[in-house]
Amino acid sequence: MSQTIDAAHHRRGLLITGLGGLALSFDIPLIRSSEGEVWSLLALRSLCTFAVALVAWVVLNKLLGRRIALIPGKAGLLAGLFYGLGTFTFLLSVFNTATANVVFIVAFTSMFAAVLSWIFLKERPSNATLVTMAVMVFGVGLIVHDGLKSGNFFGDAMAVCSALLLACAITVSRASGKDMGLVPLATAIFPCVIGYLLSPTEGLTIAHPGWIMFDGLIMIPLAFFCLATGPRYLSAPEVGMFYLLETILAPIWIWIVFTEVPTTQTLTGGTVLILALVGHSVWQMRMKSAVDASSEFPFTG
Repeated sequence: MSQTIDAAHHRRGLLITGLGGLALSFDIPLIRSSEGEVWSLLALRSLCTFAVALVAWVVLNKLLGRRIALIPGKAGLLAGLFYGLGTFTFLLSVFNTATANVVFIVAFTSMFAAVLSWIFLKERPSNATLVTMAVMVFGVGLIVHDGLKSGNFFGDAMAVCSALLLACAITVSRASGKDMGLVPLATAIFPCVIGYLLSPTEGLTIAHPGWIMFDGLIMIPLAFFCLATGPRYLSAPEVGMFYLLETILAPIWIWIVFTEVPTTQTLTGGTVLILALVGHSVWQMRMKSAVDASSEFPFTG
């Protein structure tokens, strides 16, 4: 009976987390489909996400009786600042380099987080993680080198900044131990204000605002909620695998809709990144299974 419950628990986790990864993969296509000026898109997308955070906070605290802070203390504010700056640099990268470059480079977030945890939390990565990081640095290097040749270096640099800032937010969250579930959504007000101040004086310039509102109100909150819920049902490596759905699918959606074809060097670097992450996640899952088996049968062997 317990095995049946565990299997159903695992299937639910796969469904929820897979939905989150799929929703995230539509972020860049929806941004591009809006056909707007970058600061206008930043302001409207962030405002919609902040509105969802307020509604979620009211529902959780007033209707469901769960005491959750929008921004829990100084740690929440610092993590939120990193999330907000990450949104800022992410939009800049989308508008200044190819989609494939953005998603492949941002996939490096997990390795940045491992380095920061090593430095600030004294959590030394395993040898397998260190090897994976070295391989991924090579993959990112291929993409950035291609950006230098094609004139997209600024956009690639902004994507690297996005990955680093997101890793900083994750590290602060881990160090604090506080519930940061609403922080990425609530602190969207920061890039919203920046985008509004930098947008054209005649007002927000967006040809198709419905797409960016759909992204900010539905897809981004859905993605964050599902991917944040995933660890309740799945191991961290399994959840990490579903983040790769954006890395794999977003360039495909852009290719189908906008006929934007990545360069051979970008595809090579992206393939190196994906294979390194998949290999690392599979290794972690095998190690976890071995540990679980040894704890279940401690006197065998």
